[in-house]
Amino acid sequence: MSEVQPVDVDRDIVDFAVVGKWMDEQGLPGGDFEEVKPLGGGTQNIMLRFSRGGRDYVLRRGPKHLRAASNNVIRRESRILEALAGTGIRAPRVIAAGADESLIGANFYLMEPITGFNPQNELPPLHAGDPEIRRQMGLSAVEAIARLGSLDHEALGLADYGKPEGFLERQVPRWLKELESYSVNEGYAGPEIPGVDRVGDWLDRNRPAQWTPGILHGDCHLANMMFSFDGPEVAAMVDWEMSTIGDPLLDLGWQIATRPEPGTTGAALIGTLGAVGGLPTAAEMIEHYGKFSDRDLSNVTWYTVLACFKLGIVLEGTYARAAAGKAPKQVGDFLHAITLELFGKAHQLME
Repeated sequence: MSEVQPVDVDRDIVDFAVVGKWMDEQGLPGGDFEEVKPLGGGTQNIMLRFSRGGRDYVLRRGPKHLRAASNNVIRRESRILEALAGTGIRAPRVIAAGADESLIGANFYLMEPITGFNPQNELPPLHAGDPEIRRQMGLSAVEAIARLGSLDHEALGLADYGKPEGFLERQVPRWLKELESYSVNEGYAGPEIPGVDRVGDWLDRNRPAQWTPGILHGDCHLANMMFSFDGPEVAAMVDWEMSTIGDPLLDLGWQIATRPEPGTTGAALIGTLGAVGGLPTAAEMIEHYGKFSDRDLSNVTWYTVLACFKLGIVLEGTYARAAAGKAPKQVGDFLHAITLELFGKAHQLME
């Protein structure tokens, strides 16, 4: 076991002497920790890549200042990723999990690194130079969520991973309550989002009467996808912290709602890929989803409006925290602008 603490890694985040001892107990290769570096991502969770004993790893844990649910989120992530192993779903593969959170002060797990790129941050020349490749990237992302939603979650041991009964009925009151809770942030003047209640009322009045439960990723926009360097295929869906058992068609609505349109603030959420465009239309996405799923797609507009509603409220939370000095003002203003665009899109779809 190595007693060396890699440079530039705060022991309050990861004490590698402790992690090394735990890895030894799991029967993983020993030795010094080498090539330790942080990995960026779309969340506040921490990821560190390193090598030890000739094998590469990524360690994932909650933020340095844990939120109330942080440890449970990481625990749930490792559980669903372990359940998905061997299903053909493109997701990170867990190497080891289940460590007591007292070891480093937070729950964590180890997974294999993904060979691929995040289109929010970069586009290789192949993808940047060919709009058809980018269109196929969008379709590959649709296929990934369709295949995920077609799995038998009970057979995978995930019957208790969520509460599907009443899932759709809970969405509007759940997220309106979340929006209301932001008022505890001092300096936040309240949600200046036109038509929030109108969208919620429309969702309640037009809710699908029948649906089939399944696994949904929960935050499947393209910045939470890694793609292959040599083609348009999804290498892995990442950031599973909002995953649950519910109505998988919300994932399709989410992808349509977050489809980047060049020139909008929302396109910046997808970064590099959002700026160049070339992605499939909503109609092409729906048609492609149907190739891998037998779900009724007649209510996709409803799921897209719900995605706009839910994601808009989620992003407004950072704007509220920014007003209280708990997040950068620039980030808060940026996400608030996306919230307004999402609700504008919801109103267009409702009409």
